[in-house]
Order: sequence, then structure tokens, then C-alpha cells
Amino acid sequence: MNHYPKPILKLINSLSKLPGIGKNTAERLALHILHAPNHEAVTLAGNIIELKKNIQICSVCFALSDNDKCRICTDPQRDQTSICVVENPADMAAIEKSNAFFGTYHILGGALSPIDGIGPDDIRIQELFKRAGLGTIKEIILATKTNVEGEATASYILEKLKTTKVKLTRIASGIPMGGDLQYIDPLTMQKAMEKRFNA
Repeated sequence: MNHYPKPILKLINSLSKLPGIGKNTAERLALHILHAPNHEAVTLAGNIIELKKNIQICSVCFALSDNDKCRICTDPQRDQTSICVVENPADMAAIEKSNAFFGTYHILGGALSPIDGIGPDDIRIQELFKRAGLGTIKEIILATKTNVEGEATASYILEKLKTTKVKLTRIASGIPMGGDLQYIDPLTMQKAMEKRFNA
């Protein structure tokens, strides 16, 4: 691979740092970009720069947004009394694709994992508790992953909120144990949301 000029090697190296992209795939992508029309390469570069410049975190739910508040939090058609708690934006996107939930979200930014040194102060649990205490929330749906960390996070939230008047539910069967929400098909996700149970 060292027979390539330095700019190509630099691009291959950068692309190979992306998740799921090995050196061979990075090489193919770099060569594709090289041979693509100039306007396509410029558009790609511009999209990356725009992404880094304009995407921020929603001040309410912590979803990715191009404004202070995301499109879901500002949508009057969404049920603002219902919050679905997920670990990351990809999990939220998976639920949105199912068209089975029309409330709002709360993105924790991870899950509790004492073995990795991740405690309640390292993710956005306190912010969830503040939202739950506003008096306007009727239901919190826990949609954390079904692995050990996700279950521990759900249990912690349930324990802390069990004395409130907020209805606490957990997404139901359909999601396999250890399953990652972003890889669940929309129909399975829809059934899991429809058949959620009291936690």
C-alpha cells in the first residue's frame, strides 16, 4: 500500500479509523473518491464539515439536532407527557423507524457499567429525574438495551422513580436478550413498543 502517493495514504488512514472500515475497504473508498467527479468529492467534504459545524445536542432530550431543541421536542403533534428512555441516538432512530411511538425521548448517552467505571453521574440520569419531577410527565418507557448494563440502568431508574406518580414501563418481548436496538427490524420494534409492560 506504500506505493500510493502520500495524500491517498492519508485518506486511507483516515477512512480506516471509521467503525467497520478496514484497510482494504478504506483503500477502495479512497480510490473511489479520487476518481469521482470533483463536485462529488467537494460535496462529501462539505457535508462532513457542515455536520461537525452545525450538529449539536438537544437541550431537552439530548438527541442530535441542528437547533437548540430537536424536531421531536418542538413538534406539537408529539405527546409531550411521554418519555422513551434510550441509551444513544441510534436507538432512538430505530424506534422512530418503527412508527410505533409518538412521544418524546431522553438519551442517556450510555449505560451504567460499574466494571468500566460508569456510574449515574457519567450519563444523563439526573437530567431524566429532573424532567420526571416537572409534574407534566405521565409515562416513562425504559428502552435501554437488554444486556447486563442496560438492565442495570433500567433497574436503577425504576428504583429511583418508583415513589413518583409517573407510570413506569419497559419495552416488551420481541427484542432478543443482548440485542442492539439499532439492528432490530422495524416490525419487531413496533411489537416491542406496543406490548410494553409495567416495570
